Amino acid sequence: MTSNPFRLLVVDDDPSIRQMLLIGLRQEGYLVEVAEHGEAALTIIPSFEPHVIILDIMMPKLDGYELCCAIPNISNAAMIMLTAKDKSTDIIRGLRLGANDYLPKPFHFEELLARIEVQLRNHFPLLSSKKSVGAFTFDEEQHLISYKEDPLHLAPKEFKLLSYFLWNPNQILTKDAILTHVWGYDFSGDGNIVEVYVRYLRDKLEDSSHSIIQTIRGVGYRIDPTQTN
Repeated sequence: MTSNPFRLLVVDDDPSIRQMLLIGLRQEGYLVEVAEHGEAALTIIPSFEPHVIILDIMMPKLDGYELCCAIPNISNAAMIMLTAKDKSTDIIRGLRLGANDYLPKPFHFEELLARIEVQLRNHFPLLSSKKSVGAFTFDEEQHLISYKEDPLHLAPKEFKLLSYFLWNPNQILTKDAILTHVWGYDFSGDGNIVEVYVRYLRDKLEDSSHSIIQTIRGVGYRIDPTQTN
């Protein structure tokens, strides 16, 4: 499980959504609190001091639009609207009221995670540049990754590739996704460059058994950051 310093508040009147996000986000290492409506959220925010607030629109007592207007008076948290109201007029209204992002229901949990990470990087760059995942720690601002507390000496592309793996622990990353993220969408060179750089990383991690960076044949790669050589 990833450990990090970030606090998330989920505000939704649907108990199944609250429970699903509470469990899922905590498994990702976040500190999470939940509120069933806007009024409850306003009592939690001052003491909990969330970095990101995920809020529904259609709620009793104080709806998402009203909550969105009230939050900047007490918090600098980023706001992600997560709601079934998916018309363009609803999206525009939410963004104009101060929401930083807008994700319609139903949604994919992985997409929400990605959007949370974007908001954290944009709003809290010094905090979000540092991350601990299993046996790894990395600081993107300092361009430093350590394994078992020992700094790794990485070339720029090696650092970018390993960072991409560590931002997505235990997730299968396709070769195409890796090429796009690390080498750019317009990369026109030899696609075997991925295998070459994976081999470089395995050498530096002394991962001769491929237990840390695992090959998923015909698909791509997956990192298990809890494995140690």
